[in-house]
Amino acid sequence: MTTISKERDVVTLINVFTVAPDDQQRLLDLLAEATESVMNGLPGFVSANLHKSIDGTKVVNYAQWRSREDFEAMLQNPEAMAHMREAGEIAEQFEPHLYEVSLVEEVERRA
Repeated sequence: MTTISKERDVVTLINVFTVAPDDQQRLLDLLAEATESVMNGLPGFVSANLHKSIDGTKVVNYAQWRSREDFEAMLQNPEAMAHMREAGEIAEQFEPHLYEVSLVEEVERRA
């Protein structure tokens, strides 16, 4: 389960893909398959969440890794690289960056 917290010792990959609306679901399916079959078995993988924009032009991968070193090791994994190449062929562009959590603000709602 994804936990977003300043105290959590993880790095966060946020990768924003720009796609043609007709390719959005295809990219989502590829990223989901890569996560289930490769990423979640790699050392340091913590979680992944995929988001799709309502207008069909963006896919966002929000993934947590135990460390920058674990993330960088994933980038050298042949199976992961194959999926990333395929994602790059589907997407018009993509912007992967590593982040640290700076603020978490939650409001507790009562029914």
